[in-house]
Amino acid sequence: MAKKINRRHFFKKSISVAAGSYLGMSYLGYPASGARGSNDEIRIGIIALGWRGGEHLNQFKKLKGVNVVAVCDPDKHILDDKLKSNPGIDGYTDAREILDRDDVDAVVIATPNHWHSLMTVLACQAGKHVYVEKPVSHSIWEGRKMVEAARKYNRIVQAGTQHRSCPAVQQAAKDIQDGKYGKVQWVHCSRLNSREPIGKVTEPQPVPDYIDYNLWAGPAPMSPVMRKKFHYDWHWQWNWGDGDMANWGIHYIDDLRHILGWNDVPNSVMAIGNRFAWDDNGQTPNMHFSIMEYDGLKIVIDVRNLPDPQRKGGNTGAIYLGRRDGNYIQCENASVRISRGGGGAYDNNDERIAQYRGDGGSAHAQNFIDALRKNSNKDLNAEIEIGHLSTVMCHQANIAFRAGQEASVQEIRNNIAEHEDAVNTFNDMLEQLKGNGVNIEETPFVLGQKFTYDRAKECFTGENSDKANEFIKSSYREPFVLPETV
Repeated sequence: MAKKINRRHFFKKSISVAAGSYLGMSYLGYPASGARGSNDEIRIGIIALGWRGGEHLNQFKKLKGVNVVAVCDPDKHILDDKLKSNPGIDGYTDAREILDRDDVDAVVIATPNHWHSLMTVLACQAGKHVYVEKPVSHSIWEGRKMVEAARKYNRIVQAGTQHRSCPAVQQAAKDIQDGKYGKVQWVHCSRLNSREPIGKVTEPQPVPDYIDYNLWAGPAPMSPVMRKKFHYDWHWQWNWGDGDMANWGIHYIDDLRHILGWNDVPNSVMAIGNRFAWDDNGQTPNMHFSIMEYDGLKIVIDVRNLPDPQRKGGNTGAIYLGRRDGNYIQCENASVRISRGGGGAYDNNDERIAQYRGDGGSAHAQNFIDALRKNSNKDLNAEIEIGHLSTVMCHQANIAFRAGQEASVQEIRNNIAEHEDAVNTFNDMLEQLKGNGVNIEETPFVLGQKFTYDRAKECFTGENSDKANEFIKSSYREPFVLPETV
């Protein structure tokens, strides 16, 4: 059996340089399966302890036969706080110390987006099974590397798209795929909440001395911090986050793929939006919708973060098609309307004919543990390739926006005229922006042209595709480099 390699020494030499010898081994001294028996204790490490990581800590502690033995966060204040309230658990600022432990069976990754892929690959190489939060990746290319690592090292990797474990979504998927309501005609997927701007600074902000910025940044740039709040607001800056399309939209996008039974992603995409009304340090759009096609079926993904003060949405966000959350799936004989927690089916007279009761996927962590005990990724509700493909849709929408350019209202209308729901969505956005006092002439929409997408090669094709393909792969900072061959 190959001798286990010390990842700390390995990192000092750089992942990319050592990849040939390190990654080509049959494995690093761990058994091929690594899963525990049905009566054995499963030992978990939690990597990152922010709001979501803290939830995972509390949730996994409560599961029968599970022992959280280690936690990690580069913010010493957050780490110390969790250790005080969880005596007996070992704490680290460097996640690699958890990966070096032989007594950890699986890790839960709740880091910022830019760490998800590399940390998952490293964990797979270290013989750990993985639960990785959504969005599973920060780019399309690195998401595929996660799938490759799970396959190569025979790891069980669950994506944190917990709606896959929600009974309501599971039943709606069965009914629609069984043809209960007839053929699907169109779909509108939305998250229409209201957020606040993140504020604006005009010079770099100091990183608190209790945060190891090198470990926090990892593969991403250690660029000056241009935001008031260090934690969470990275979501709205492209170096580390992917906007609300991948922060909240991912849940309903994954529901859409689940309910419609898709085993791949749309083969074309266009996007419309911008960051309106706010003068802040955020970069991602706060009004963003994408038109996608999946083998001829057109769908609209609609994500908004502004209030709708002049209409019934009010300060909590917009309301479109009578709702602000989830999927509206119009079939021949009925529509299915479902969001976190449940929904229903309505006939063409708008009378409810079925109810879908759900729990938001509260058993998702248990599903991961059950799969570990069975030593089978086929028992996962959100296996990593499922999570990857759903995240790809978020990246498709973001890339189309980032590769776009400013356009007039009429130019946008000309580009979406053939899809009625897209036209109605755009008109609704214009009304919402008017209510926010936005002058479209001063802050125009960005139009991302229609790009075709090669599913097999996972890249964009056709006119101007080079511009879109610039965003397929993230850049990586030495020595935190994700290699071509995992």
